[in-house]
Amino acid sequence: MSPRKAELFLRSLLFSVGGVVSVTVWSLLSLLTWPFSLRIRYGVVRQWARFMVWWLGVTCRVRTVLSGVENIPAQPCVILAKHQSTWETLFMQHLFVPQVWVLKRELLWVPVFGWALALLKPIAIDRKDGRGAMRQVLAQGKQRLEERDWVVIFPEGTRVAPGARGQYHAGGAILAAHAKSSILPIAHNAGEVWPRRGFIKYPGTIHFVIGPPIDSAHRSGKELIALTEAWIEHAQTTLPPARDDLGMPPAP
Repeated sequence: MSPRKAELFLRSLLFSVGGVVSVTVWSLLSLLTWPFSLRIRYGVVRQWARFMVWWLGVTCRVRTVLSGVENIPAQPCVILAKHQSTWETLFMQHLFVPQVWVLKRELLWVPVFGWALALLKPIAIDRKDGRGAMRQVLAQGKQRLEERDWVVIFPEGTRVAPGARGQYHAGGAILAAHAKSSILPIAHNAGEVWPRRGFIKYPGTIHFVIGPPIDSAHRSGKELIALTEAWIEHAQTTLPPARDDLGMPPAP
């Protein structure tokens, strides 16, 4: 193993050890917050997400450039984001407070972690029940928006590799039209430094771009998801390389 690969492995190992220890401690602490409101429970979990982003920077030298903060509306809405990595699920937690996710219900069955996740009132769906899952997203998503929670949905449904495009599902767009909510599109290149399948984390700068809200008034779900996909995929092509060894200058 070359010195470069050895360094990347050791840094990634240190990050992972910190992640395992911290998620165990934070999950147990989170279970103690069950009598309190969602915002208090979310505040505890949010600190773990903040720690993980910081720890990634310390151990693996990953930085972030955030653009488009001025596009965040005062009223919580439906967020449709590119999904390349675990990183964005952590980073967005301190930008949009509080937020709920649409996720597969199997995640709630994971001991300790899943129980803590359930305290955040996610919209946990059975992916095999297409129509039932859609009805659940519409009903619970509208309720969460009325309670002034951000609803985060990854329209491609799963993580995709950098440069790839998954099929954009219209569920989030249909929710926005149903709830008369705007859509906030998000592009980023986190997958270049934190691959979806891979242990190694690479040093570099993640570019995270928040687009202008897309108004759902007088638009169908099909039209909204087409507009969202067009914005996200175009924005993806404008992002500079994230990894330091792929064109970005090293940090000073």
